[in-house]
Amino acid sequence: MYYSSANVSERRAAPPSLAISTVIFALRPSETSGRPTLWLPLVRRIREPFKGLWALPGGPLSHDESLQDAASRNLRETTGLAPNYLEQLYAFGGLHRSPTQRVVSIVYWALVQPTEAALADVSENVRWFRADRLGDLAFDHNAIVDYALWRLRNKLAYGSVAYHLLGEYFTLAQVREVYEASWTASWTLPTSGASSGPPRKSKKQTNSSRAVNTARPASTALPAVPALIQTTGAHYEQRQHSNPAHHA
Repeated sequence: MYYSSANVSERRAAPPSLAISTVIFALRPSETSGRPTLWLPLVRRIREPFKGLWALPGGPLSHDESLQDAASRNLRETTGLAPNYLEQLYAFGGLHRSPTQRVVSIVYWALVQPTEAALADVSENVRWFRADRLGDLAFDHNAIVDYALWRLRNKLAYGSVAYHLLGEYFTLAQVREVYEASWTASWTLPTSGASSGPPRKSKKQTNSSRAVNTARPASTALPAVPALIQTTGAHYEQRQHSNPAHHA
């Protein structure tokens, strides 16, 4: 574990730092089954704390930029991506998120289509990972990803957010695959459906700088696709068939 050279009293007296982080989801085919799976880009930390661990793209907030401008800038600088869908997710400010100082992170989440994701910068320190195979990330970023997955499932249940992952025209089957992928990537599955509330941290997770227990119960079945997803998917499927470009 890394500890700052500042003593405890100095750390307590220092004002909290404000940072921006972003979760970016894209669909990619599974290496084995070929079915769509959720992936996200991560950045390897090159300094302490958590040197060598993977983390969400992000960085400090400058004095002369808005929160969303900072999120967009961080994404451009780390991944080369400029998502059309970028929305504020939540503020994470646990007392023990960082071992060196108090850090409050304003987290955004973004969705990109496969063609956009293919343009992302990839290097030794920037790589794409399957959302269900992340391992231990720096800080509390595992919990942040889980919260973003919960938000994605709820957005799919009442809106046309699948457009930002699939394109303007898509079928009901494709919407179903996105919904199932969002459940498969989750660590723990609520028992009362997609709108059961955000993931709850265990006492161990709350007191730790990193989340634990990333295994999905093997015996838990996927929930049924909500009726609104079926309606939305059918609507877009109908639009797809009525689009002259698809009959050329």
